[in-house]
Order: sequence, then C-alpha cells, then structure tokens
Amino acid sequence: MTVAQQEKRPRKAGFLLSRLGLAVDALEHLVGGLGTAMLALAALFWTAVVAVLSVLGVGVFLIPSALQVTRAIADRERARLTRWGPDVIGAEPLADGRWQALRDPAVRRELSWLLLHATFGFAIGLLGLGLPLYAVQSLSFPLWFELLPPGSTGPGVSFWRIDGIGDALVVGLTGLGWFFVTIAINPVLARLQARPGRRLLAPSAEVDLSLRVSQLSSSRAAALDAHAVELRRIERSLHDGAQNRLVAVNVFLGAARRALARDPATADAVLAQAQDAAELALAELRTVARGILPPVLADRGLAGALAGLAAGSGVPCELEVEIAGRCPASVEAAAYFVVAEALTNVAKHSAATSVAGTVRRERDQLVIVIEDDGRGGADERRGSGLTGIRRRVEAFDGSLTLTSPAGGPTVLRVELPCGS
Repeated sequence: MTVAQQEKRPRKAGFLLSRLGLAVDALEHLVGGLGTAMLALAALFWTAVVAVLSVLGVGVFLIPSALQVTRAIADRERARLTRWGPDVIGAEPLADGRWQALRDPAVRRELSWLLLHATFGFAIGLLGLGLPLYAVQSLSFPLWFELLPPGSTGPGVSFWRIDGIGDALVVGLTGLGWFFVTIAINPVLARLQARPGRRLLAPSAEVDLSLRVSQLSSSRAAALDAHAVELRRIERSLHDGAQNRLVAVNVFLGAARRALARDPATADAVLAQAQDAAELALAELRTVARGILPPVLADRGLAGALAGLAAGSGVPCELEVEIAGRCPASVEAAAYFVVAEALTNVAKHSAATSVAGTVRRERDQLVIVIEDDGRGGADERRGSGLTGIRRRVEAFDGSLTLTSPAGGPTVLRVELPCGS
C-alpha cells in the first residue's frame, strides 16, 4: 500500500464520521422541530375554530387567546432555533387591543409561520424521523423475520416474499441503503424545516437593524475594553520583567566601567553578570512577544498549536481539532488564547482529573468546546479568568456559553466568526 493510499483511508473515515455526526445533529433538530410542529398543529386548529366562530360573531373575544397561544409556540420555536444556530430575536409584546394586535406585521408573520410549520414542518419532521427508524427496521429484519407468518413480505419490499434467511439478508441490505439515505438527506431536511422559522419569526428589517447596531456598539465597547486590558498586560509585563532586567544591565555596565578604572581584574565578573541580565531581558521580551501573537501559530497552524497546549496541560487533556484550511490570523490567535486560558482555569480551579475538548469549523463559525470532570460551580464574577475570555470573544462578535452546575461537569462553548 502506497503512502497516498494510507493517507486517503483516514481521510475517508474522518469524512464518514463527520457526515454521521451531522446526521445525528440533524435528527435532534428534526425531532425538536416535530415537537413544535405538533404544538403548532394544535394551535392552528384552535385558530381555525376561533376564525369560524368570529364569522358567526361569537369568537371575536377569543382572538387574543389564539394570538397568545401562537406567540407562545413561536417563542418556543425561536428558542429552539437559537440553540442550533444564530439567535432569533423575539417580537415585541402583543398589543392590548385585538384589532391592533392583528395589524402588527410580526403577528401576521407568526400566523403564516404557524400554517407552514404545522403542515410543511410536521411532514418533514415525520419523514426525518421515519428514515432512521425504517433503516433500523430493515437492518434488524434478519434477526426477527422468523416471527412473521409464512409467506410474509419484508419491510419496504412488499413484492419480495420472505422464504428464508437469504431473503431476509437481502432486506437487511436495503436497510443499509436506507441508512446512507438518512445520512445524506436528514441534514437537508433539518435546514428545510428550520427555514420558515428563521425567515418569518425573525424581526423585521427595521427592528433587526436597530438590534444589530446595538450589538455592534456592545461588541465595539468589548473590543476596546479587551484592547485596553491587553495593553495593560503588555505594559505590566514589560515594566515588571524586561525593564527591570535592562536596568540591571545598565547598573552592571556602569560597575564594569568603574572596575576597569580601579580594579581591572574584577571587570570580567561584572561583565558576565551584565551578560546574564541581558539574556534574561531577551527572554522576557520573547515571552511578551509570544503573548501578543504566538509564533507557533505561524509555524504549525492552529491545530498544531492547540496540540501543543493539550500536551502541556496540567490536567490530562484530549483535544480533537477538525479545521479544514486556515482561519484569519486574529481568529486563530483568539482561539489559541481561549483554549490556553480555559486549560489554565481547569488546572487552577476545577480539581478535575481529565479535560476533553473539540475545535471544529461549522460553516462560518469556529466552535470551541472545553469540558472537564471537576467540581463545577464556575462563576465569572469570582475572577477565574472567564471574564477575560468573554471579553476576547465578544471583541470578535462571538458568543460564550458556560454550563457549570455544582458537582460538575463544566462545559465552556465558544463560537467565533471566521468567514465563509
């Protein structure tokens, strides 16, 4: 086997595993969407009943209840979509009057979404859930086909009469086909199911623009704060480290000049001390430079740099990095410092015995997840370094989510925009 063939095999295995992971995520999305679609179907039925009664004149007073039910289910869908992707901002509170509420564009968009999700979303959810169930049914058919009456047909092949294990194995092979269809189709179905919600439940262009301006103002403030903190850190490092070393060099050089005039025999020892101080100053300057932008990122890339962090972690660390190509240098530097600070926090505060992490690129986001098995209870307000991580992340208009119940585990999830 050639070297190229040996390299191609792990790539194929990695591709299949990534596709399988996408299919599992998509199944979770579809099941969640199916749940909200069932609620939407019930709300659609109630809305239709209220509409019919309103024509008769007795359902007008029930209009606010139908709108409140619709809003509650729409908010549930917004929360679901936000968990799996970009935030879907909620609408303004419903107006007091029923006719004013019906004239609200957000309410009309929610009613349109209700109709689509209760029908189109429900059908897609059933299909997405049925495909893997169908695959499992067919794949396991050789294990239970003997329970069927003689002359029965297999699932999905009604024209195929099952007369023995050979026929059952053929049905099992069709299950393998359904399995690959599920892997290929379910991510597409999940996106189709979510599309109406992302288009109709998002705020209007005017509201979205004002929210975006507010978010950018907040991000700009966070970036300025992070920049100021970084400048103070560099200034403190230079003042406490390299500057003191250089002062020592100056003192030793002055002593050496005086020694040459008074006692030349001692000048060599003083010059040796000055050289040692100069070497320490250079080491301090290299440390400061690495703190600004680690050279290992340019030399080995983000994957290699993070592998070095994991190897040097004070707590045993398993870190998986799945990044195709390079991200912008500023994003890679931010990701490097996020992982470094997170591992330092684990070693200092968590009392963990192991830590696991993943760094992968999902479309235009670099996603970092660090999980430890420590005691939990991490709190940004206690100065554990999490505030610095959040500031660095928000400076890139990213997001940070921390889950740390008492007793653990602690899970840190960071998303950084890294371009399409």
